[in-house]
Amino acid sequence: MAKQAPVKKNETVTIRFEDLTHEGNGVGKIEGYPLFVPYGLPGEEAIVKVVKVNKNFGFGKLLEVKNPSPERVEPPCDVFYKCGGCQIQHMSYNLQLSMKQQQVKNVMRKIAHLEHVPVHPTIGMEDPWRYRNKVAIPVGEKDGELITGFYQMRSHQIIEDMDTCIVQEDLNDRMVEAVRRIAGRVGIEAYDEKSHTGVLRHIMVRTGQETKETMVVIITRTKELPHAKEFIRELTETYPNVKSIIHNINPARTNVILGEKTKVLWGQEYIYDSIGSIRFAISAKSFYQVNPTQTKRLYEKALEYAAIGEEDTVIDAYCGIGTISLFLAQKAKKVYGVEVVPEAIEDARVNAKLNGMTNTEFEVGTAEEVMPRWKEEGLKPDVIVVDPPRKGCDEGLLNAMIEMGPKRIVYVSCNPSTLARDLRVLEDGGYETKEVQPVDMFPQSMHIESVVWLEKRLSN
Repeated sequence: MAKQAPVKKNETVTIRFEDLTHEGNGVGKIEGYPLFVPYGLPGEEAIVKVVKVNKNFGFGKLLEVKNPSPERVEPPCDVFYKCGGCQIQHMSYNLQLSMKQQQVKNVMRKIAHLEHVPVHPTIGMEDPWRYRNKVAIPVGEKDGELITGFYQMRSHQIIEDMDTCIVQEDLNDRMVEAVRRIAGRVGIEAYDEKSHTGVLRHIMVRTGQETKETMVVIITRTKELPHAKEFIRELTETYPNVKSIIHNINPARTNVILGEKTKVLWGQEYIYDSIGSIRFAISAKSFYQVNPTQTKRLYEKALEYAAIGEEDTVIDAYCGIGTISLFLAQKAKKVYGVEVVPEAIEDARVNAKLNGMTNTEFEVGTAEEVMPRWKEEGLKPDVIVVDPPRKGCDEGLLNAMIEMGPKRIVYVSCNPSTLARDLRVLEDGGYETKEVQPVDMFPQSMHIESVVWLEKRLSN
């Protein structure tokens, strides 16, 4: 007979939090039965309402903290408990950094079975606010006025009293407010999700951190933007930092923000920004890191681990618009980049040209298909760098890397669990994990990036 949980749904209990989950929830136990509770911090005793009971664990709602942790802070965002975009503003920044380091350590032990590999303290930000250079925000209507705001947690209800987002660049905040105000004044109506009518779905703003150049992307259901001339004139006359106004058309009933078709309404197709000494052209659909300050630190660490010599050949798998490739090309003899998105490869070639780099070659395709062909053609990389999406590396790519046998692999990861899974495969394929460096790219959220250095084992 199955053992029954020691708590019931809707019961109120007193609990002491012992730990944190990888989602940032507090973990406490009742007679050995774990309860996961958002906003609970280790060491705190709290009164909790049980909201869900499963066989092996349950979920609770925090009602009252009896003895607050010294690491608990008052979230500076007015809508923190509604929004859900940031999950951990209630933690001190020191706790955020140590928790992220611990998260990486845990998966290295439990999934990769690498007990003794050093996981360094997380590289954090001096000022962990106002770091995001891109915002895409839904538009709605209330009492005949346009409103903008992120959706409330687990809903498609716009948070109406959201005047600012304190992890966004201040300029982005102000541009969203300006676009909403001008669009409303010239008579552009909001999209209605339920009836699939109306015009303006989202406002997207991208800002160059170094250049302060701004791109405004207007996402509509309709093929044309009503009152476009009036809108453009007022926006560009008032805000000289706007260098590009793009119209993206998304006629589908979908949660996906951008549609297939994009056209330049005014100004340039690209805005420009720099990370270190390298300049980047950024289009409406470019994947460009949202936190350039930390991106520079991440890439510097990747370069250090890659230890590239001037005669080395390097492959950058999942190269995107060439951000890492161009950093590597500063040191290498030749860099080959591969990426499945054709527009990203076009951007990568533009960026190589922009920086006068002739030692790069970019190809469209999946890394797991292109790399084995490169191997057959005789390409022998000294170093391979991978920066895969959250799902990690495809098995075919991991095998191709092992078969190509570079002396060094640098793995840049945005998901500790899939990183650890892939490291196990690479370890079994003859590579040794030397060091792991977590980097906090997204302060106030649970996301953590890591850079890992692997060396090929010498044959016995």
